[in-house]
Amino acid sequence: MTETNKDKLAIAILVVLYAVGIAALWFRVHPDFIRLTPFNLLISMGLMLWRHPEQGRALWAFTAVCYLVGFLVEMAGVQTGVIFGQYQYGTVLGPKILGTPLIIGINWVILVYASGVTVNRAMGKAPFWIRVALAAAVMVVLDVLIEPVAVAFGFWNWAGGVIPLQNYLAWYALAFVLIALFNKRHDEVFNKVAVVLLILQFLFFGILNLSL
Repeated sequence: MTETNKDKLAIAILVVLYAVGIAALWFRVHPDFIRLTPFNLLISMGLMLWRHPEQGRALWAFTAVCYLVGFLVEMAGVQTGVIFGQYQYGTVLGPKILGTPLIIGINWVILVYASGVTVNRAMGKAPFWIRVALAAAVMVVLDVLIEPVAVAFGFWNWAGGVIPLQNYLAWYALAFVLIALFNKRHDEVFNKVAVVLLILQFLFFGILNLSL
């Protein structure tokens, strides 16, 4: 199978996966369908990293660091309430350690990698820190779409039902650091699957916001 056909296969799987997810959640086909979310995230990350053009130590080191940092900051946030604000995870995202789903680190890997690759492709001639800042901003915009859907479907909930500005500021700061780390080694990488995955994330949460 050629590299182009591998990209097409990965993209086709993702498009079907997210289209089915939108339809199933929009029409509320089954209350437990949302519990497939962790599998969606694992498949998404797997396909994205599969199509990374330079498999090797640098990729897996970044993936491990991004996962651990994302997970541990989320854990600290849940336990203290001083990072993102007062929030708690529900049961949708699967097994937890100290109130934090193990899968949440996977989400950070997907969004950091996909946002970094997309902005680097679109703004390749811009200075390093401008690209990092823009990619982090892309993640914050996506989080604005994610939050109402996540709360409505029981991913997590906020104290008093209000999403604090602190959440978006902390999200930006963490995204900035992780994207800078990604760009140090991978700022010239192009992964078509990652770009499509980011677009699908925006479509998924954007469309589902209309169903609330």
